Amino acid sequence: MINTDILVIGGGPAGMTAAIKASESGAQVIIIERYHELGGQLIKQTHRFFGSKKEQAGIRGISIAQELTEKIENHSNIRVMTEATAEGYYEDEVVTISHENKFKKIKAKKVIIATGASENMLAFENNDLPGVYGAGAVQTLMNLYGILPGEKVIMVGAGNIGLIVSYQLLQAGVDVEAVIEAAPKIGGYLVHASKIRRAGVPIYTSHSIKKAIGENSVQGAEVVELNDNWEMKVGTEKVIEADIICLAVGLNPLSDLLIQAECEVVYTPELGGDVPIRDENLKTTKDHIFVAGDVAGIEEATAAMLEGEIAGLKAVSEIGYSNENIFEELNRLKTELNKLRSGPVGKVIKNGIEKVRRGNYVGKNRYSHLR
Repeated sequence: MINTDILVIGGGPAGMTAAIKASESGAQVIIIERYHELGGQLIKQTHRFFGSKKEQAGIRGISIAQELTEKIENHSNIRVMTEATAEGYYEDEVVTISHENKFKKIKAKKVIIATGASENMLAFENNDLPGVYGAGAVQTLMNLYGILPGEKVIMVGAGNIGLIVSYQLLQAGVDVEAVIEAAPKIGGYLVHASKIRRAGVPIYTSHSIKKAIGENSVQGAEVVELNDNWEMKVGTEKVIEADIICLAVGLNPLSDLLIQAECEVVYTPELGGDVPIRDENLKTTKDHIFVAGDVAGIEEATAAMLEGEIAGLKAVSEIGYSNENIFEELNRLKTELNKLRSGPVGKVIKNGIEKVRRGNYVGKNRYSHLR
């Protein structure tokens, strides 16, 4: 049995800041990450962040990941376990993991779950053909391993991820044949859309993919226009040649471990799917479990990092690692997070958070029948 003060599950932006904040208070911290290095989505983000200086504006995700990794390496009371997968959470508050070809048990006074999210897929004919990728997979191939996924790409989804990855593909010399978006307007920042439009890439709103074309691999796609009810308009089909179909159709919180730990989880569309009920300090309905990052609701990395700091600071304060400035620091972090959530997108997120705020939530846990 491995014992520690704080166990952080997930080594992305939320998990890293949670570990750092907890460690700065003097706690012993273990952070586990299933990949071979820390950073999560940051290590494949070569674009510069937007926002204010406090929000890492002008800094690339890969640089932020390196900075956070160096901070963790400089904290002797943080133990990092990479290529480690959390297998289960049990009634005696023990977390089991697979690490170095061994099955290990960890008992922590507080657990912060920052497992992130998985990519959504899309149902269409032949969507299992080789050449159909998620946008995250394309970023991994290009930005981590320097491998081009193909020569001609159709991007499905005009949110920030779809637009940014489209531009990265263009920079790498890949032809982006089109970006198609089911909604009647572009979901991402117009600055990203303008970049790819200037490069001659058409963006088709109110369009979706009907089927992938090809026998052994993708050779193109049939796309179709949608009406106001999001139904396919007969006779509007057109074929676009491509060897890659890249899906950037949103993320889904990885809440499996929370469900298995019997935290109250509810489906909240504004936050991307099944998310835990929690209080303003990110504590779930289980007193010893906190959450942070995309597992708590899909947002930008800056929000994930602030949530990680809040969860880390509050978790250590509850096990005796506290100081007189803790409430001032927590209030500062919450104020920054609230400012970050200004604007129309932030309003949607705030509405979702209010729905799942512990103490305010009224409803039925969709997973209660599994107990």
